[in-house]
Amino acid sequence: MIDREFAPGSIEERIVAVLRDCYDPEIPVNIFELGLVYDIEVFADRHAKITMTLTSPTCPVAESLPHEVAQQIRRRVEGLADVQVEVVWDPPWNVDMMSPAAKLELGML
Repeated sequence: MIDREFAPGSIEERIVAVLRDCYDPEIPVNIFELGLVYDIEVFADRHAKITMTLTSPTCPVAESLPHEVAQQIRRRVEGLADVQVEVVWDPPWNVDMMSPAAKLELGML
């Protein structure tokens, strides 16, 4: 999970707002609060790179979710030239990466 704040109104903050609307269909918590998003980078040429993971390499939405995330960001974040979503498996995701709000929502607190 990202452990830094972004400037109010920044492209990064607007990307986070979109990520909070993206869900793994099997889990009723957004991918940002689940801790699936490891990094957000916005470069000088207005290209963004999202580094994320999934709960498991065998996740049923492994092929579709990253494309959906990129599509939502392209559609909803003005000021970006393009976005790339990279799925990584290191470090492996675990429940400790979830925000307290996500754990509460899932009855883990």
